[in-house]
Amino acid sequence: MAGKIREMIDFVLRQRAAGNPMLEKIIKTKMILKGINPSKFTSQSDDDPAVLQQLEGMSMELGYLCREASSPEIGAHCDGNDTSTMGNPAKKIHGMDIITAHSTKNTIDEITKDIGDQLVLFDTKLLLFFASSRFAPDEISRKMQEAFPSALVFGCSTAGEIVSGRMLDDSVVVMGFNDDSLLDAKIEIIEDLKDQAGVKKAFDSFAGHFGESVADMASREYVGIMLVDGLSGAEEGLIETIGDLTNVVFIGGSAGDDLKFNSTHLYANGKTYTNAAILALLKPGTDFTFVKTQSFRDLGKCLEVTKADEASRVVMEFNGKPAAAAYAEAVNTSVADASNHFMHNPVGLLIDDEPYVRSPQQIKDNGTMAFYCGVREGMELSLLESADIIEDTRNAINQSREESGRIYGIINFNCILRTLELKQKNLTREYGELFSRIPTIGFSTYGEQYIGHINQTATMLVFR
Repeated sequence: MAGKIREMIDFVLRQRAAGNPMLEKIIKTKMILKGINPSKFTSQSDDDPAVLQQLEGMSMELGYLCREASSPEIGAHCDGNDTSTMGNPAKKIHGMDIITAHSTKNTIDEITKDIGDQLVLFDTKLLLFFASSRFAPDEISRKMQEAFPSALVFGCSTAGEIVSGRMLDDSVVVMGFNDDSLLDAKIEIIEDLKDQAGVKKAFDSFAGHFGESVADMASREYVGIMLVDGLSGAEEGLIETIGDLTNVVFIGGSAGDDLKFNSTHLYANGKTYTNAAILALLKPGTDFTFVKTQSFRDLGKCLEVTKADEASRVVMEFNGKPAAAAYAEAVNTSVADASNHFMHNPVGLLIDDEPYVRSPQQIKDNGTMAFYCGVREGMELSLLESADIIEDTRNAINQSREESGRIYGIINFNCILRTLELKQKNLTREYGELFSRIPTIGFSTYGEQYIGHINQTATMLVFR
């Protein structure tokens, strides 16, 4: 049979996008990151059972949420409509409704007192914090919650911190929201990343709290933050499940441990978690948008994944050749020297000329290549070349500011490889200064989330 895949693609787009061009673009991107490129299928295309299974999964997830939304305690209906192009008029907030603080003190007691003193006059409803891995995880989580007992408090360990005007190490940075900047919020912890139903359980809890199914939530009114154990390798599965369940965008980063690669930690409600993920669903009191910048340009060389172990993020073959040999040929070097090109010449999946970066991790003895991000057979990856991080980031921030005339706050999930490049080029001061006039926090991540899981990128949640 032919044409069933095209039929299913069109069905999912109709149901999920409901005529909204912005949502249609996001949903198409989700499909491509799953390995399903809508432009490659026509009514005459042969039907691949594996592709059909993925599309049926997306359709079934939507059906699951529609059934949940019909429950009387939620009282919502699922009609596929999303008012994200309109939304409710943004409530006007003030410049001090989102506030940041940081501390470089030596002990956790000194840190929490210092930050508490900085926010003593601020009525904190939610506190997001990113902390160097030098701090004992159980203690930092407990004492941050104790310092703000009436607030929702969550965060993670890092590989470096960012705060308005500065890039730091060995510090704690925080962002506080009050009742005006944040209308409502709920935090859920997926304590075991092997739990296949973890995301659904979290979303059921969100539905009970907010009174509507996540399938029915307008993506211009709600936004999600996702923090995940940076050594778990579970990011792709999580973000894909989230993407199947809702049009609400979840953005975030993978926790770090200052390049020790021993253990990363997540913090919520005074407790500490590993091999886990935090999902926070926010209903901000102001408009918000997203910035994704990766500072690479396409070199016009294609490396098609012809054989891969997707579960372990290993590519065996590019273009029918051993992966390392094909990559080395593309960058015009030897296999022995190829790893020296990883930072400046990663590969990317181009979607509407926008690269979704996959960073090589290592060349194995058998000539295969391990990646920091998921790769799928059939993906046509483009060889990339690093560009100017400072200029690209400046342009992205300025464009966001020009669209609304103001920025109230930024949460910046910045890849550790970008941070290492900035340090190598002595540009950390210049990068920090890009955010000097904007309330900003962020951290150097072991991976970034925005629509999918990516590398060597800065994904930012911008309140404006």
